[in-house]
Amino acid sequence: MIFCSRMSQPLILSVETATLSGSVAVTRGSDVIGVIGGDPDISHSNTLLVDVDKVLDQTGILLPDIDLFAVATGPGSFTGLRIGIATIKALAATLDRPCVGIPTLEAVALSAGVSEASVALLPAGRGEVFTQLFAVRDDGSVEALDEAAHIPPAILFERYGHLEKLTWCGEGAVVQRELIEKSAVGRDWQIASQTPQLAPFVGKLALTRLRNNKLDRPDAMQAIYVRPADAQLKR
Repeated sequence: MIFCSRMSQPLILSVETATLSGSVAVTRGSDVIGVIGGDPDISHSNTLLVDVDKVLDQTGILLPDIDLFAVATGPGSFTGLRIGIATIKALAATLDRPCVGIPTLEAVALSAGVSEASVALLPAGRGEVFTQLFAVRDDGSVEALDEAAHIPPAILFERYGHLEKLTWCGEGAVVQRELIEKSAVGRDWQIASQTPQLAPFVGKLALTRLRNNKLDRPDAMQAIYVRPADAQLKR
């Protein structure tokens, strides 16, 4: 495995296929030097490698120049996750590079900026959402304050309605804007602007993992599939 002096500012290729659009980014250290957004109407299986080639061409970077491969590991689209993770596993193993998996909701929270309490939301199909509460620090670190869940939107306010100050973020927050705004009366709640391209934030979180020596083996990386508890399924 290759480690050198440039690992203080490593070249990171990040892939996010958990959402319908998805994205691919190249970062040098914490600086984004190239990003490509996907097409929500076309399967990631048809576009991911093309988008990887595009972002490498855009940046003038060759694939063997990449120091670290990163991928959003979920929750999200079952098929999309499998495609993204399999691709990153193959690239890391073939080129003998380190890799790291980043929870999708963690990247969503980081995309919304510094906050003592951010609820990251992604659509989960059938009108439900994936959700998790985070604190996002000034230094770019993200701390999970509860466990990721897959729930009906109405349950969100059983989980978070007691919090007076919240930032709601992610595609799910945009979809559920009306419901959130109705429940926000008298509270300091805000809905962050939607960030369609999460791959750069996957890259930023991957850099933190690298510096803390918290990497994954390609053969051990797995998707995060979040399912509702049995009691919730029976509601």
